[in-house]
Amino acid sequence: MSTFALREACLAGGLAGLICVGTSGEVTAQRITSVPDFSSNQVGWVAVGDLTPVPGKPSPIRQDPAHRYVPNNVGGQPTYRMGDLSNPNLKPWVKEWMKKDNDEVLAGKIGYTARSSCAAAGVPGFLTYPVRPVYFIQTPKQVVIMNELNHQYRHVYLDVPHTANPKPSWYGESVGRYEGDELVVDTIGLNDRTFVDNYRTPHTDKIRVVERFKLIEDNKTLQAHVTVDDPGAFNMTWSAIQRWRTVDRPLTELMCAENNADFFNYDTAPIPQSKTPDF
Repeated sequence: MSTFALREACLAGGLAGLICVGTSGEVTAQRITSVPDFSSNQVGWVAVGDLTPVPGKPSPIRQDPAHRYVPNNVGGQPTYRMGDLSNPNLKPWVKEWMKKDNDEVLAGKIGYTARSSCAAAGVPGFLTYPVRPVYFIQTPKQVVIMNELNHQYRHVYLDVPHTANPKPSWYGESVGRYEGDELVVDTIGLNDRTFVDNYRTPHTDKIRVVERFKLIEDNKTLQAHVTVDDPGAFNMTWSAIQRWRTVDRPLTELMCAENNADFFNYDTAPIPQSKTPDF
């Protein structure tokens, strides 16, 4: 990298895994070997499967074994995911809500997903986006995690405390820190209008999510150990694992198709509609 390019990158906030230092009027870089680098060489990460249980911990919601899930890339007639309501960790209101949803899907209703509805995925729902890769931008003060699908962004502010009473939002307030080879992200301040998984499992605005990102398998796999605490929705704190494989290509534009005006009749804010044409 040229001195000019290095200087511009440092002024923009630093490079992943680098400290920018001024010496004799020039800008140099010193590598921080202890910080994991999730963003080198335009590497993206594509989710491999769904959230999986952590041995010895309460399980995330899984597919109802009575109803086979068929994705849309295996040649068969696709189906919608349906949560297993026998999971003992669900509060009664959550189970009731999900039963009504499952019944409607069985009756022919379209199963809601944030990615098909121009809606934010929330946390940890963001981790369950399939097909399209996520990308990391790492600077000394924050990490930005971007999903190519619908251009969803999360900001993780490093080495700072949470604010006292963050206003609830789609992605909440995420603060993070590096612990050895892991990026630890602690998120609070989420609204209650998203789901924690692909099974449309609801949560309250008291949910707290801790994610521990690390590289495994010779840096070819990204793993997140996720812990979800929401006493209003679950009887116990539960954990899950998500993994991604590398894809070597730059981030591309993929805007959401703004045509799902009612979000499949879900209780979320609809896309604003003009009453008169703009042409």
